[in-house]
Amino acid sequence: MADGVHVLDNYYLVTTLLITIAYQLFFFSIAFSLKFDKLTDFAGGSNFVVLAIITLSFSRYPDARQIVASIFIMAWGLRLSLFLLYRVLKTGKDDRFDDKRDKFFPFLGFWVFQMLWVWAVSLPVTVLNSPAVRQYSPQASFGTGRDVAGVVLFAIGFIMESVSDVHRMVFRARNDKSAFCDSGFFNWSRHPNYFGEIIMQFSIYMISVSAAADGSVGGQAFKALYATILGPFFLTILLMFVSGLPLSERPGAKKRYENGLHWDAYQRYLNRTSILIPFPPQIYEKLPTLVKRTIFLEFPIYVFDPTNHSDITKDQQAATIRDRSSKQPEEI
Repeated sequence: MADGVHVLDNYYLVTTLLITIAYQLFFFSIAFSLKFDKLTDFAGGSNFVVLAIITLSFSRYPDARQIVASIFIMAWGLRLSLFLLYRVLKTGKDDRFDDKRDKFFPFLGFWVFQMLWVWAVSLPVTVLNSPAVRQYSPQASFGTGRDVAGVVLFAIGFIMESVSDVHRMVFRARNDKSAFCDSGFFNWSRHPNYFGEIIMQFSIYMISVSAAADGSVGGQAFKALYATILGPFFLTILLMFVSGLPLSERPGAKKRYENGLHWDAYQRYLNRTSILIPFPPQIYEKLPTLVKRTIFLEFPIYVFDPTNHSDITKDQQAATIRDRSSKQPEEI
């Protein structure tokens, strides 16, 4: 088995890091110079495709496991980047950058974090395609139980994320801002797209680590493959504690409560619907709070309590609801 092209280091870590930095800085220069938001998320998602293509090409004669893992991360990155590009073209701008767009270092800070995100999440495929792993021959053929489980999980995650993204976008286009989506996958999970994204990354890791788990790869490469679990864990932590759930759960509920946006109905939705892990709402609604806060990951940092977290009193909230109810639908 050919061990691939050696570039800078045997694991392609420095190579992929430098490519990612250059790729992101190129798009950053465009975004900052032209105050142009539309390529920001596209630059992130498409970067995964670039890294996978380059590292797979450097392998010279990739095996089936490398090809499948590389195609999976390319499919995920390409779909995500094109969807986010389409969405921002429809909305016109990205509100996340309203306070950063004209400030060099705060805006650059987002792009630096995006570099880290791309590089870290790509680790399983990067190391799998590297000379350090390719030097071991022969390797177990693709098709082990772990490989099959990874393919199945990826398919489930890809469908869940793709369908959820499109479903919510269509829902928002057809309804006013006060409505919330509780149909389709959103009937079983408040964030099915995040759940799909997480299990996709763990599925790619499962496939990538098979080369070590089946005994084909040893030495430092064995440890390196297992260490790439940093990628899916980094993504999970990011979605659960940084840019995903914390920015949507409590702030979203607070906005609905204070603006009288169907708060009672939304509160019932929160009570019966799992925050992340899909689960039948009829059963979830009856589960003890302790089970929801632990097994189902609905940690206190996500929970909105009007008494402690609202900036208005209950009487003010009731007045807001009466005021909105008195308006015509087209004015809401």
